[in-house]
Amino acid sequence: MFTGIIEEIGEVTAIAEAGDGWRLTVRAPRAAADAVHGESIAVGGVCLTVVDSTPETFDADVMRQTLDVSALGDVVAGTRVNIEKAMPVGARLGGHIVQGHVDGIGGVLEVRPGDQWSVLRISLPADLAPLVVDKGSIAVAGTSLTVSAVSAPAAAEAWFEVSLIPETLSATTLGALAPGDRVNLETDILARHVERLLAFRSEGGSR
Repeated sequence: MFTGIIEEIGEVTAIAEAGDGWRLTVRAPRAAADAVHGESIAVGGVCLTVVDSTPETFDADVMRQTLDVSALGDVVAGTRVNIEKAMPVGARLGGHIVQGHVDGIGGVLEVRPGDQWSVLRISLPADLAPLVVDKGSIAVAGTSLTVSAVSAPAAAEAWFEVSLIPETLSATTLGALAPGDRVNLETDILARHVERLLAFRSEGGSR
């Protein structure tokens, strides 16, 4: 379990074929310093399991399904990625509950720089649109953000906007995004549970 509060920006230093998936080597000194075999680290918003580590890097296997459904399939050696270690029990929940289970991929449609912040407009897969609400939470590339605007339900293409403060722009990879870039999206788990419950009610599966 994660909070979406990014701890450092790491860099993919190597990619090795591993069956039909990849083994990633990521340089992230803060996360790797005390990383142990089997622990979870969110890389660009995707929960991965550490299989090996050094004082400055860690290795993680990424299966084909993860590469197919997330933007991790786009990374190359040198790609910068947001890093967050799993939340320890008893820690403050600074962002929101993030599982590291990507729901879909969004595309950056627009970047509007301001004096103190930037606004990103990001496309939203149609099946995720009902789960994203104005002032609600969403994880973009693993970063916990508050939605500042959403497209109308009848819009031809769904999108949402987030406003990034200077700290977010400098402490995560989001400040380097440009139109056309793809990002991992994870919707609020509470919204997903509500959607599932309503689906059962509408189908007569629950009283």
